[in-house]
Amino acid sequence: MANGWARDGAVQDQVDDTVMDAVMRARVTMPAGDGSDECDDCGEDIPAARRAALPGTRTCVACQSKRDASVRSVGINRRASKDSQLR
Repeated sequence: MANGWARDGAVQDQVDDTVMDAVMRARVTMPAGDGSDECDDCGEDIPAARRAALPGTRTCVACQSKRDASVRSVGINRRASKDSQLR
């Protein structure tokens, strides 16, 4: 595949690096340690099914959704869109 100045396999290396970054980010954000029966944020009971699925969880689904929505992903743009190259 003709890809300019990049060596063969460079595109796949970028894809692999992006996937590995996502896996590492997910592992870091997984709960660890002792869980809780009550949500740390709102005080509501955490359902047993959630505690079984995510050992170490300390928030209910609603509060965790709010936390997840407030997290901003900052990473490396390995795709380098044409727009950014033309500026």
